[in-house]
Amino acid sequence: MRSASAHAARAHRLTTGPAWYVASQVPFLGRPANTVRGATHAADRLTRDVLPPMVRMASQSADKTGPGGLPVLLSTLESRAASLERAAQAAADTRAMADGLPTTPWLPAVDHARTQLVSRLDRMAPLASDAAVAARVVPPMLGAHGPRRYLLVIQNTAESRGTGGMPGAFAVLTADQGRLRFETFGTDTMLADAHASVDLGAEYRARYGAMDPTGTWANSNVSPHFPYAARIWAAAWHDHSGQRVDGAIALDPSALARFLRVTGPARLPDGSTVTADNVLDLTERTGYARFSDSRERKAYLLDVARAAATTLIGAVDTPQRLSGLLRPAYDVADEGRLQVWSAQPREQRLLQTRPWAGALPAEPGPFAGLVVNNAAGGKLDFYLDRELHWIPGRCTPDGRPVTARITLANQAPASGLPPYVTQRVDKPPYPTRPGDNRLIVSYYASAGAELTNATLDGRPATVSSGVERGHAVYTLDVELPARHSRTLTLHLLEPISDRSPVLWRQPLVTPLRARVDPSPACRG
Repeated sequence: MRSASAHAARAHRLTTGPAWYVASQVPFLGRPANTVRGATHAADRLTRDVLPPMVRMASQSADKTGPGGLPVLLSTLESRAASLERAAQAAADTRAMADGLPTTPWLPAVDHARTQLVSRLDRMAPLASDAAVAARVVPPMLGAHGPRRYLLVIQNTAESRGTGGMPGAFAVLTADQGRLRFETFGTDTMLADAHASVDLGAEYRARYGAMDPTGTWANSNVSPHFPYAARIWAAAWHDHSGQRVDGAIALDPSALARFLRVTGPARLPDGSTVTADNVLDLTERTGYARFSDSRERKAYLLDVARAAATTLIGAVDTPQRLSGLLRPAYDVADEGRLQVWSAQPREQRLLQTRPWAGALPAEPGPFAGLVVNNAAGGKLDFYLDRELHWIPGRCTPDGRPVTARITLANQAPASGLPPYVTQRVDKPPYPTRPGDNRLIVSYYASAGAELTNATLDGRPATVSSGVERGHAVYTLDVELPARHSRTLTLHLLEPISDRSPVLWRQPLVTPLRARVDPSPACRG
């Protein structure tokens, strides 16, 4: 960091004299000089104002992960919050400045340097913001100022729900001065009759009221906005136990696999092991074939969840493994496989600015999101492939035309699956075969978008429309036969913009494949 800072400072000094200023003011031909001046300024500020507090925090963290070091580490993180916030603001300002530097395609060396700088700042600015928010919320949430209690829910992505998968096994987790312990574990059956006394507003009721998310645990997370699900879960647990929690956390088996890669295997009561390579398969595929009795199956899946979670918490208390867990934790949070909600309003306001909150953004601007909810009642989403192709058109005085092409493929085998996996709880009025699936497919568009046309497999389709957190939402009930794919195409007119959309990726077994075409420049 010191070496980079010295080089950047020298480059900045060499490009700030009168000659560089005059050169940068020459029409058209001065654009490379302007870009070079701006790039050296950005590099200087990056190494002077952004990297130093982050590097100091990282080095101090490494020094404080010895025995009993986590409480000290939390204290250090909290004491660095102000400097990390200044670094995050400097990174955001530098990113905005770099975005505004002129492009020079006719001078590739300068243009390539600009592209590299912007690309690195696009990665670094969010990281700096994440660090700043973490410094404010992680210490209190891990009990630095008093004990905390959380409801931890494992989402089963073999049966899709808005935030990822259907809520399954759960645990109550306590945090006190950075020491994590489990109070209890349970299955979804325990909360089947719980009623969540929570009001999420008229918009939520209009969109999801028919699914009874506050009274049906299996439908408690049909919205992709995780804070809604978390509030329902907290209220449901209070109704069941009389106990209030300070927040909620969601994980899925794919996230557990990442953590087990660091911690090593977990041992089950029968002597077998849960590993990074088999945890997803055990919980979402082979477990259904192994147990025909639902009580035995739920008990086994609870054993898997308990073993994996206990191994994970044990690793947090192990200094050598704690640092190794940070990278997978960050990665799975970025993918939406780890989602966190705090009942403390101040903490939640900060959390909701970062990906870990699983919050559907309410800000205006181009947006594209594909969300599916399983309507068949089986476990066939283990075999679901999803693809979203976003295609912008040229702006008109009325707006920007956008085509959203959604392809869903059911890769379930034609035979050999257990009845529990292929069951049709929905009892459709038309004939189906084992392996056929049914999905409620929702496309989340930009605020102010209007649907002009919709087709399913090239034929006209009637979709329902709604609004959630400002986004126009278009929904269609889709039957998806085994070994088949279907394509939903939506033609929309969105507000004028030449920006690419923010992509919303629902975390399921197979990640969403998304393709965003370049946006033609809008004039006027």
